[in-house]
Amino acid sequence: MIRRLLTGAACAALLACSGCFRPLPLRPPRPARPLPRPPQKDYQRPLPAGAWALRKLSPTDRKPNLRRALADRQGLLEALERSLAYLAKPSSRAFFPVSGIRHGHLVRSLEVFRDLLRAGKERSPEELAQEVERRFDFYRSVGCDGHGTVLFTGYYTPVFRASRTRTPRFRYPLHRPPEGHVKDPRTGETLGLRRADGSVDPHYPDRDALLSSGLLAGRELAWLEHAYEAYIVGVQGSAELELVDGGRLSVAYAGTNGRPYTSIGRALVADGLLRPEELNLRGLIRFFSAHPEAFRRYAARNQRYVFFQEGDGRPRGCLNEPVTPRRSIATDKQIFPRGGLCLVEADLPGSQGVRERLFLDQDAGGAIRAPGRCDVYMGVGEEAGALAGHTLVEGRLYYLLLSDDELYADAGW
Repeated sequence: MIRRLLTGAACAALLACSGCFRPLPLRPPRPARPLPRPPQKDYQRPLPAGAWALRKLSPTDRKPNLRRALADRQGLLEALERSLAYLAKPSSRAFFPVSGIRHGHLVRSLEVFRDLLRAGKERSPEELAQEVERRFDFYRSVGCDGHGTVLFTGYYTPVFRASRTRTPRFRYPLHRPPEGHVKDPRTGETLGLRRADGSVDPHYPDRDALLSSGLLAGRELAWLEHAYEAYIVGVQGSAELELVDGGRLSVAYAGTNGRPYTSIGRALVADGLLRPEELNLRGLIRFFSAHPEAFRRYAARNQRYVFFQEGDGRPRGCLNEPVTPRRSIATDKQIFPRGGLCLVEADLPGSQGVRERLFLDQDAGGAIRAPGRCDVYMGVGEEAGALAGHTLVEGRLYYLLLSDDELYADAGW
């Protein structure tokens, strides 16, 4: 999955908190486009024990503007079909119910919405919105504050030059999982390393210890030109590599060492090396391009290390289904329904002033935890990276589910 890790994940992952370090004497150039900073809140605030992440809106609650969201349907059917493909797998049932949402309820909701879209190709957004609002209920994330506040960030699939073999120019590897890597077959979570006697050691080495242990020798999948490029691929969870000998190699998430993620971006801000408005993906690339000697010291603070495998050219999320640019999001899959139909209400980059957009919840991320966080997949390449790097905005996250009356009528009850 793309976010896997990142599970992230994502530019969002680069923005999580970290401690202090002695400042370096040089500063990077000012960015051309400063990133707006939202109010400082605890967006990672966990749910209270036993609480649900979603609250159904009452008839008197304000609802988002579905008409504006339905004015742009490009890619929506494609993303819907991928969620339905995942939910058709028997293994998907193990993750339900979640936040009160049942597997069958979600499946039927997606089927009905898909059929409405197919039948309503010639219908206006107003007509289609009225039909959906009549038959569906809105469920809003409680957010980080209990009032629905969610921080939206972006992630993407970068494109870098690379080599299949190590050369003087390409010296920084992406690794396959080491021999003996053990993960939960249901959730994909890392369990540890298998010992010679068959038992599993849950104490996986951290990033620095792993890289110096010899466990990854011979597990190199590809080599990149810069250390920070390999790191970014780990944060984003996937990449397209243009090989120096011709051709292209897709790399996809294959797991992690299970250690906690710590942001190097926040550390740079804390140390006075980046201004808060420079804290985005392009700002980090600019800084480490100018100060490559600083990268290793800051990267060592992050204990997590990400492993890769060859992909098929289609970036995938945690559902093991392809993700769709600007139609797939990553959320905390412990508290939100996998594959769900969502409406995001936020000023996302590239939205041309429209605050409402429909998405499918198809990915997860190591830095995307709790009901106050959401990561938007922007696509592949430089343009998508620019959008992802400038996505940092508060908003609301809604899930659309068939109303109980419609569900019961549909079942013939």
